[in-house]
Amino acid sequence: MANLKEIRNRITSVSSTKQITSAMKMVSAAKLKKAQDAITEMRPYSNKLQEILQNVSASLDNSEGIYSEERGLNKVLIVGITSNRGLCGGFNNNVIKKIKTLIDSEYKTSNVSILTVGKKVFDAFKRTDLVLTSDNLPFKPETIWDDLSFDRSSELAQFLMSQFLNKNYDKIVLVYNQFKNAAVQEVMGEQFLPVLPPVSEDNSSSVDYLYEPNKAFILNELIPKSLKTQFFKALLDSQASEHGARMTAMHKATDNASDLIDELKLSYNKARQAAITGEILEIVGGAEALNN
Repeated sequence: MANLKEIRNRITSVSSTKQITSAMKMVSAAKLKKAQDAITEMRPYSNKLQEILQNVSASLDNSEGIYSEERGLNKVLIVGITSNRGLCGGFNNNVIKKIKTLIDSEYKTSNVSILTVGKKVFDAFKRTDLVLTSDNLPFKPETIWDDLSFDRSSELAQFLMSQFLNKNYDKIVLVYNQFKNAAVQEVMGEQFLPVLPPVSEDNSSSVDYLYEPNKAFILNELIPKSLKTQFFKALLDSQASEHGARMTAMHKATDNASDLIDELKLSYNKARQAAITGEILEIVGGAEALNN
């Protein structure tokens, strides 16, 4: 009977876990809808603006294209974008693995620093000397998920642009999960600065533009705004990917809990039947002994 009690307790425990995972799945599904709508509406605008940014930067000379200046890769800043919470499958680990791969391969001869946007990526590198700590940061990067908005992301983007312009870093790379659908997220290692030239079939990047009202206005307004929009898109992608990954993970966990409950109930019924059979055999054996 002790065995039966053990199984009953385990069934109760797994049932409680199933209720929690089911509730988390529904919460993530509700948040995913809003986040998916946001990135779906933002992506076409951001992609077109980035295309214009690349074309404009390619048409500027070296003195004017301050955001497209190519330098040696002595100092590289990797912006790792993860969530503050877990229980979302390989969402966070994939970004951390991508960062480690970049450090060990592409930037192994460079001095690399990491700006950790999210507690999970911070926890992964906090025992190293790679994490960027600066008094010029507008706020703790992981707190951006408490109230994600274009204004707050613009502050971080402005910090990144100032770091590049001040030549503190020669290259800035964004590593984040790009949202495809609820079940698929693609890890991206996207160059933020310097601005990449446009890719064309004939490898030509020379484009003639008529600047209105003038070139200075374009340099001071359009390019920084485009970079801020690109950074905000990466954050929206990561947020939608997080909810999609968590919803998928909790859906699988709920299904696994259901399968486990079925197995435990089968084991419980077998153990109960064995106990009843044992008691019947004891009664029959006792009756036979009395008759003899």
